[in-house]
Amino acid sequence: MNLIIDIDIISGPFVIAVYAIALAAAVLLVVVRPSRRWSRRRWLLTALIAAVVGALVGLGATWLLNDQLDLFGAPLSIVARTWIALGFAGFGLAIASFWRATWKRVIASILALLLFAGTTAMSINIDFGQYPTVRSALGISTFSDSGLPPVVPTDEPSRPTIATWTPPADMPTAGKVTSVTIPATQSGFPARPGVVYLPPAAQVANPPELPVLIMLSGQPGSPEDPLVSSKLQQSLDEYAAAHQGLAPIVVSPDQLGDPAANPMCIDSVLGQSATYLTVDVPNWITGNLNVLAGPHFWGIGGLSQGGTCSIQLAAGNPQLFGAILDASGEETPRVGDVQTTADAAFGGDVSKYEAAYPANIMKAHAPYTDMFAVFGVGANDSYYIDGVKNIYADAQAAGMTATYIEAPGSAHDTTTWSYVFKQGLGLISDHWGLNR
Repeated sequence: MNLIIDIDIISGPFVIAVYAIALAAAVLLVVVRPSRRWSRRRWLLTALIAAVVGALVGLGATWLLNDQLDLFGAPLSIVARTWIALGFAGFGLAIASFWRATWKRVIASILALLLFAGTTAMSINIDFGQYPTVRSALGISTFSDSGLPPVVPTDEPSRPTIATWTPPADMPTAGKVTSVTIPATQSGFPARPGVVYLPPAAQVANPPELPVLIMLSGQPGSPEDPLVSSKLQQSLDEYAAAHQGLAPIVVSPDQLGDPAANPMCIDSVLGQSATYLTVDVPNWITGNLNVLAGPHFWGIGGLSQGGTCSIQLAAGNPQLFGAILDASGEETPRVGDVQTTADAAFGGDVSKYEAAYPANIMKAHAPYTDMFAVFGVGANDSYYIDGVKNIYADAQAAGMTATYIEAPGSAHDTTTWSYVFKQGLGLISDHWGLNR
């Protein structure tokens, strides 16, 4: 079973095989007539018209649903739009094959239609990079609950600090990730299990207290996405390998409750997400992990919707957080246009919704005296880049020590988030004095 669910669906032999089979199916649909009642010339003309009409329908649906109605909340690249056009061209070809066809051809056309749908979805995922394996696409966690090391008392006299740290001979060479349940004691928020990354230095018998970075997925998403899809685990291991096993402890809780939900990291009828992230999660971290006291050594970050949450929560809670890592976050939390969002979570009061804009939160709490922020976005992300630049400028104006990063040649995808997380992790970790 694991062999199947761990198949790589963004590169490798499986992807090549799917493309080869889809191409062969398309060629056969064109070359082989649905039945003898079709003349070759008539079928070829019909197939061409059906493919062109299908492609136009696909592009039109993309324009309506994504560009006009914004149902997906994220832009689609030229690559994704091309694959949608090709997929719908295949749909048109398969549907045209039903007409005046033999029963065998009807069955073959149905199978081809399903194949084209799967190939299109796979291709869009390859461009976006959200689900690297079948496991991740099905929402099955990569990590098990392997347990956490005991909490060492803060006043333990033999305990090393970051400044006095010397790696013991038996220190692991890589970080460890474990699944954890973080109770929603105060919030009652229906959170899914989260994950925790422990760098090598956190796994020894007498570890130093370390900074903690709370990382949030996008929406839809799962808690492990920052570590897996966006390769933060790899970046953490690389940083730790270069710095005597030192790196932040990373906690990735669930801020959504469900992949399809977006409670916007606020407290509302959509769920007490803000209380979960600012009360329940910090309380659990303090009681279960060997971390330094905040706010200076506590950070929060995320990608896309999670990036939006990171600036909202850090800006509104400087008593908790002293660092931000925002990758492709939106300028405002939203579940639609202004009135739709106000109706969904703010009782229809637009002024209350506007007060939850990160820019307005920063104005209300300025000046910040100890907030280190990193904002990043894809250089080709025309949908989000202006908003990220605006938030970066607002952060600077509010007194934050802020850095802006552009991922070259990428847009709203995991290539961007991997790049921003790697660069931002280095900056924040150095800020915390882990660069020994």
